[in-house]
Amino acid sequence: MKLAEVIEMLDQAYPPRLAEGWDSVGLVCGDPESEVTHVLVCVDVTAAVVDAALARGAQLLIAHHPLLLRGVDTVAASTPKGALIHRLIRGGCALFTAHTNADRARGGVNDALAGALGLEVTGPVEHLDAPLRLDRWGVMVPPARADEVLAAMFEAGAGEVGEYSECAWRVDGVGQFRPGDDASPAIGSARELTALAETRIELVAAPAHRERIARALRDAHPYEEPAHDVVELVGAEREWGLGRIGTLPEPMSLAAFTAHVAQALGSPARAAGDPDATIRTVAVCGGAGDSLLGTVGRLGVDAYVTGDLRHHPVDEHLRAGGPAVIDAGHWGTEFPWCASVAELLWPYLDVAVHDAPTDPFTVRAAPTADA
Repeated sequence: MKLAEVIEMLDQAYPPRLAEGWDSVGLVCGDPESEVTHVLVCVDVTAAVVDAALARGAQLLIAHHPLLLRGVDTVAASTPKGALIHRLIRGGCALFTAHTNADRARGGVNDALAGALGLEVTGPVEHLDAPLRLDRWGVMVPPARADEVLAAMFEAGAGEVGEYSECAWRVDGVGQFRPGDDASPAIGSARELTALAETRIELVAAPAHRERIARALRDAHPYEEPAHDVVELVGAEREWGLGRIGTLPEPMSLAAFTAHVAQALGSPARAAGDPDATIRTVAVCGGAGDSLLGTVGRLGVDAYVTGDLRHHPVDEHLRAGGPAVIDAGHWGTEFPWCASVAELLWPYLDVAVHDAPTDPFTVRAAPTADA
């Protein structure tokens, strides 16, 4: 497959429009026209991960965390991140990231985390702040050219609704027009009223695609002045947001559930709360999730699984009567997503997951019993 085709699959699974405004997602380096046969999926782009990608001859490295998240003015090989970029380019390996868009998307980071813990998902912790914005396009076209115009608009990004693509509606009718003296009509003559059979096609698209769709429409349409309209829709279907809420197949104590989290994720886990408390309903958020503590506290769940929890926010959360919290680490709560990406691409490519933890904390110690 060409890299551009792989990117299209990834963008459909984890739409870039779901990413936070501060985020950096998508292709970091690489030629979209290059061929891809081998892929490596990881959480973090580290020197060891780049070593592994180049050793297996991967032409694409897919990461969750952006390598270049903040603005940079150099990617010189003398800088830590620039050195990795140079190595990837010299090795013919592209780099693609899906970050907060993968956090929010159905089938993304949080669904993978919930699945790893055996939860039956019932919804997100936090919906997107606003409904999904959509345009509705209406185009008049000769019936014989409707398929051609639709195909061009689909290619430009129109016709996608949730998990469906190439969505459109058609109705046949009769249109009319009278060309002016300086017009060059594809049908009819100047000053003569022309009536003819036409098909109206309607389809939706994200507002971000307006310019590209308009250009595709003009290029594919046989008319000198294609008759079309664009209406911005209000109150379209909400897309899922951050985190997931789910239920356990069987209730268990917090102590047992914490052990279950550590075993399921292959990552150390610590909990705050009554060890004997019964856990049935659980909220999860991959990565650093203490920003959602207030939201989780209003959900009525029994426990919240996330990473990077801090002392004071957790203490205040529990004092306010919030549910028990389990910290299973940043890497541990996001790593299950790597298998989801691999499953998405396995039918088409040779995909491997970098399963060696990229958690920067590599040494752990506990006090002795008499300490």
